[in-house]
Amino acid sequence: MDFISTRGKIQKVGFIDAFLMGLADDGGLIIPEHIPVVPQDQLKAWEQLSYQDLMFEIFSLYTNGEIPDEDLKALIQDSYATFRSPDVTPIHTINPSLHILELFHGPTFAFKDVALQFIGNLYSYVSKKQGKIINILGATSGDTGAAAIQGVRGKEGIQICILHPHQKVSKVQELQMTTVHDDNVLNLSVEGNFDDCQRVIKELFADIEFKNKYHLRAINSINFVRILAQTVYYFYAYFQVKKNQQLNSIDFSVPTGNFGNIFSGYLAKQMGLPIRKLILATNENNILERFVKEGIYMPGDFLTTYSPSMDIQIASNFERYLYYLNGKDSGKVSELMGEFQKEGKLVIDPAQMPQVQSDFDAHGVKGAECLQIIEKYNKESGYLLDPHTACGVAAYEACSDNQEVCVVFATAHPAKFNEALALIPIEPQFPKEIKGLFDQPQYQTVLDYSKEEIVRQLEAFYKI
Repeated sequence: MDFISTRGKIQKVGFIDAFLMGLADDGGLIIPEHIPVVPQDQLKAWEQLSYQDLMFEIFSLYTNGEIPDEDLKALIQDSYATFRSPDVTPIHTINPSLHILELFHGPTFAFKDVALQFIGNLYSYVSKKQGKIINILGATSGDTGAAAIQGVRGKEGIQICILHPHQKVSKVQELQMTTVHDDNVLNLSVEGNFDDCQRVIKELFADIEFKNKYHLRAINSINFVRILAQTVYYFYAYFQVKKNQQLNSIDFSVPTGNFGNIFSGYLAKQMGLPIRKLILATNENNILERFVKEGIYMPGDFLTTYSPSMDIQIASNFERYLYYLNGKDSGKVSELMGEFQKEGKLVIDPAQMPQVQSDFDAHGVKGAECLQIIEKYNKESGYLLDPHTACGVAAYEACSDNQEVCVVFATAHPAKFNEALALIPIEPQFPKEIKGLFDQPQYQTVLDYSKEEIVRQLEAFYKI
């Protein structure tokens, strides 16, 4: 298995080098040269596997044996040892056509833990094997930062800096990041929005001299290993539902802003998982819904919503889908991304729209609809949704036929977004780990949106 760039201008690399590169050195995104297709008999054999064993089987298709089997198994076991559910990502059934995949049983109560606990351990493993310092740099709209920090805090040979938009994440998300007081953690709270933070990150990773000088590594979903780790729970969800009811195919409704979680489903489908429909759930920042329905990819006005982790206008992983939509033509992808950078807009060839709408459906959820869905399911089913999951359920109601089985991703514990729930009003029960955050001091540097100032902070923080 070799890994290449969506823009086609890097040498082929192996799994570890692809992991360490993060953003490709030509500014594109890393993808596998080919997607392995899992035969039906192999899928059948995987049905009874534990989450950990299933992850091992899927990763083994991509790692080229660069990580010895026993080491890979140990990394996986260690990564999920702290999860509160033995299933890692358990299924909660609302009715025969609607199932909730709970992805929030990790240390920070959000789906990002599923990938980032593993990635943190993998970075530590590689650092020790290669004897090199690893400096992680990432931006977060809320959950990625906390999960990444939790995955590497205090680990020798690793330093991490996370940028988040100042006062544009929930209070719990902010506290989960900024109450960490380890020497290898730096939180930068940037006056601006997530897209501002992400823009700086991508520019710094595209600056090859700076990237190499400071040994920068990525934890955002620009890193293909994040995508691959998230692919596992699509397979696992399908197998869990299939144990209790007849399935030929399945729908997934996925809250997404950066196109990473939904692209993991696209990858699973290409690998052979019988997914009928991938439903893209967004909020008022609905650039991705407009793309699916109209073929126009263009940022609009940034809006603050009840689901802040999806308050994103420019989706990092969109380029990966463009690569496959355009027949793996890296030259065409480079042309399109150059056009987007210049014009701030992409218009898809109308001839490609049937393919787009075959791959995805989409629904943008307004604030009132989000709160109504939370209230409805709390009253009717006794199940409390967080605002992001509520967007996923709303998209299921709008896009999925009741005759079809759909899994909606519960991307975070509702207590992380008590500000929104208070408007209904509902008071979620705070887990003790979250409740205790409110009494702890915070450690963060608040700064204006300035690439130069961010670079100064990084140069003072990172050891090289």
